[in-house]
Amino acid sequence: MRELKVLAVVVVLTLVTYWGVEPFAHHQMHPHVEAPDYSFADVQGDVADVKALTGNAENGAVLVQSNCTACHSIESQGFPPIMDDASAAAAYGVVPPDLSTAGKLYNADYLAAFVKDPAKASKTAHKFVDGKVHPMPGYSWMQPQEIADIVAYLVSIAPKEMTNKEVFQNACQRCHGIKYGDMMNGTMAAKSPVENIKAYMGKIPPDLSQYIRSRGAEYLHEFVNDPQKHLEGTAMPRVGLTHEAEKQVVAYMEEVGDSKKAEREALGPKFLIYLVIFAIFAWLWKASKWREVH
Repeated sequence: MRELKVLAVVVVLTLVTYWGVEPFAHHQMHPHVEAPDYSFADVQGDVADVKALTGNAENGAVLVQSNCTACHSIESQGFPPIMDDASAAAAYGVVPPDLSTAGKLYNADYLAAFVKDPAKASKTAHKFVDGKVHPMPGYSWMQPQEIADIVAYLVSIAPKEMTNKEVFQNACQRCHGIKYGDMMNGTMAAKSPVENIKAYMGKIPPDLSQYIRSRGAEYLHEFVNDPQKHLEGTAMPRVGLTHEAEKQVVAYMEEVGDSKKAEREALGPKFLIYLVIFAIFAWLWKASKWREVH
């Protein structure tokens, strides 16, 4: 009977800690934020005139070639980078993205808003004050139809399918490395040289090899969708990924940083069953021994 009382006290104290203290600490360290918004509601007013139109991909191709290929490559369409990564980063602070996959990775409304005003759409306007300007100029002077045409073109040339690794490389690797993805050859290092990205961002963006373990999938979804929610004033831009692209980014981080997750989760129930069986035998053994004492 005494053992049962001790067990009851331990259970009560454990529950108080788990349901009382731990959630409070978690709430203080990780305040609740709004769920990820994959419709990018805050830009809808800015692109309402664009959304009302049907884009013409052929006209968009001409506009992109005239306005974008001076900085951006579109390798799938035969427009290679005009500079190597180091030179591009030195010129712009960060390597400009190849636009071959933009129509697949990024929300169309976000793309339209970004073309109009990159700093506002990416929520980094706080970085560009006192004469500082975003490395990509805004095209708010364009007609809504022209912006709709550009977005239509980017969507038309985008691949239908991409692997998780390809999505990560296109969406994240210009700033972030994930060295555990290729320890031997170093192909998963950040594309922008350290000195350039540090000057542009204010600090060196972290390697993401273990962020799935240290932050967790839920936090990463919230942070990628809108970094300002968790880290107000951060220099990391909101990149505007679709829900599907964002899931692929997090999935790749899990493949690299938590490759044994499925194996670990499969072992959990088996281990619990073992503990239950062991506890039953331990209780029977104790009962048989103490019966002689009493």
